[in-house]
Amino acid sequence: MSQYTVFITSPLEAEYVDSIRSVSPGLEVLFESDLLPSPRYVADHKGGPLERTEEQERRWRSCLERADILWDFPPLGADGRSPMLGAPKVKWVQTTSTGVGPLVKLHGLQNSDIIVTTARGVHAGPLAEFVMLGLLAHFRGLRHLEAEQKQHRWTRYCGDEIAGKHLVIVGAGDLARGTAVLAQAFGMRVEAIARHPDKSRDHLHVFDAIFPVERLHERLGQADAVVIAVPHTPDTDTMIDRSALGAMKPGGVFVNIARGSVVDESALIDNLRSGYIGFAALDVAAKEPLPPDSPLWDMPNVLISPHSASTVQAENARITEIFCHNLREYLAGRPDRMKNILNKSLLY
Repeated sequence: MSQYTVFITSPLEAEYVDSIRSVSPGLEVLFESDLLPSPRYVADHKGGPLERTEEQERRWRSCLERADILWDFPPLGADGRSPMLGAPKVKWVQTTSTGVGPLVKLHGLQNSDIIVTTARGVHAGPLAEFVMLGLLAHFRGLRHLEAEQKQHRWTRYCGDEIAGKHLVIVGAGDLARGTAVLAQAFGMRVEAIARHPDKSRDHLHVFDAIFPVERLHERLGQADAVVIAVPHTPDTDTMIDRSALGAMKPGGVFVNIARGSVVDESALIDNLRSGYIGFAALDVAAKEPLPPDSPLWDMPNVLISPHSASTVQAENARITEIFCHNLREYLAGRPDRMKNILNKSLLY
C-alpha cells in the first residue's frame, strides 16, 4: 500500500511526472493523460475542450476519491459545483498559479484544513520582463519607430528614457520584488504601496521606499509609471478606481500584472481615450477573454497580453521543483517547512 497518492489534475509533461514519482518509492502518482484536456501551448494548465466518456468519468472520480494530494485544483463542474466534494481524502493541493485566493473560495475551502501551496516565485521574473516591455515600448517610442519603418522614413527625432523615472508598484510581494529588481537595474526610483509597510520582508532592499495604502493617491501623483501587482481579494477589488486613476500624473504609464478585477476598467478606458493615461500594458482584463468589442483592442496607446505574460518555457519545470520540495517536507512530516503556503484567511 502506498503511503500517499498524488493525482495530477491538469496537463503536465511526462518528464515532470517522472520527477514527481522519483521523490519517494512509496508515492503513488496518478497521471491519466486521456482524462485531461490537451495542452494548447507549453505550460497550459487548462487545456482545450474536453468531453469524457462514461468510462473516463468513472476513472476520473475514482482518482479523486483515492487522492491524498492534488497537483492543481480540478476544474469546477458545469453547474459550478466543486469536484473537491468527491475528493474526501485530500489534505493538500499544490496549485500552478500564485493568485489562487478567489479559486479557493469558489471551491469552498477557505475554512477547511486543506493545505494550499502556490507557485509564488515562478512568475515574478517573466511578469517583470513584461512590465519592462511596456515601459520601454512607451518611453523609447516603439510604436513611433514601427510607424516610421512602415513608411520607409528616416527622420531623426528625440526620444525619452526610463532611467531616472519614478515607478510606483501597488503591492510589495513577490511580483513587486521581481519588477523592482529590473526597474532598479534600469536606473528607476522604485516605491511600493503595501497594506503593512512595516512588515519584515527579505526583499525590502529592492524598494527605495514603501508607503501605506492610505497614501496611495499621493504616491500615484508622483509616479511616471504605475504597476499593479496585488492579489485579488475583497480588499483589493476595484481598489484602482476612477479617483485613483485620476490621481495619477498626466501622461503616465499604467501596467496591470495582477487581476482585472483590481481595476475599474471603464474608468481606465476613459482615461486612455482622453490621453490622461499615456500608455497601458495589460496582461489581465475584468472579463477574460477580453470581449471582441472592447475598445481596448484598438487603442493605439494600449498593449494587450492574453493573460500570458507569466507563461514561459521553463514554467512547469519551476513549479515541479517547488512541488517536489514540498512533497519531501510533507512526507517527512514537516509541513511547516513547505514553500508558499496560502494564508486562506487573507487569500494570499
